[in-house]
Amino acid sequence: MEDIKKSTDNTAEQTTPVAPAKVNDAPAAQAPNSGFRGQGQGYQGGGQSGQGDNRKRNFKGGRRGGPGGRGRGEGGLPEEFEQKMIDIARVTRVMAGGKRMRFRACVAIGNKKGRIAIGLAKGADVTGAVTKAVNKAKKNFIDVPIINETIPHEIYQKLGAAKILFKPAKKGRGIIAGGAVRILLELSGIKNVTSKILGTGNKVNNVKCAILALSSLKKVEYKPVKKENGATIKPKAEIQS
Repeated sequence: MEDIKKSTDNTAEQTTPVAPAKVNDAPAAQAPNSGFRGQGQGYQGGGQSGQGDNRKRNFKGGRRGGPGGRGRGEGGLPEEFEQKMIDIARVTRVMAGGKRMRFRACVAIGNKKGRIAIGLAKGADVTGAVTKAVNKAKKNFIDVPIINETIPHEIYQKLGAAKILFKPAKKGRGIIAGGAVRILLELSGIKNVTSKILGTGNKVNNVKCAILALSSLKKVEYKPVKKENGATIKPKAEIQS
């Protein structure tokens, strides 16, 4: 045991203290431009070939959803068309995990020159629902025949619980209508008409019924002018069957 203690004491005496490592205060050499940030060819710009934020743009120069992009944006309406909101409602659907809330929008668009359409769509928010409704409406335009700023003849239309009656009116009479039907007639360009809602008060159903009635109007053709005994007879309108 004494020999072991002596050997341990000799090894302890022979060990020399280790000098502390010196820290170089000089700045580290900068690595070549090969990183992902800042100066390199990375995604955030800089560098010789780094395009920065331009990498997120597509080949047409626009972002997704924007002009030139591939998103399902509204795309905009021509200047002559106007857009009006008919109805917007919050609807719910019962799912396995609870209720799912969405928004339903009904939009009417028209150029006040006889072209009109409506669209009905749902979305997670109001903006998305309106955008979808406008895109649907742009695919379902109808042409409304207009004679002397009114409709060519009287028409009665029924669709489900909705019942609507349209009658021609003289100049200066104006649009006699209420609710959502008035918005539709204003966008169509009819200035003098008398209407009456005879059925339900649901806006969406009344608008659908009004669209069906306006699309069912018969077109009008004028007869050529006839002269008898030197007198000029004004042309008469004929309704196409």
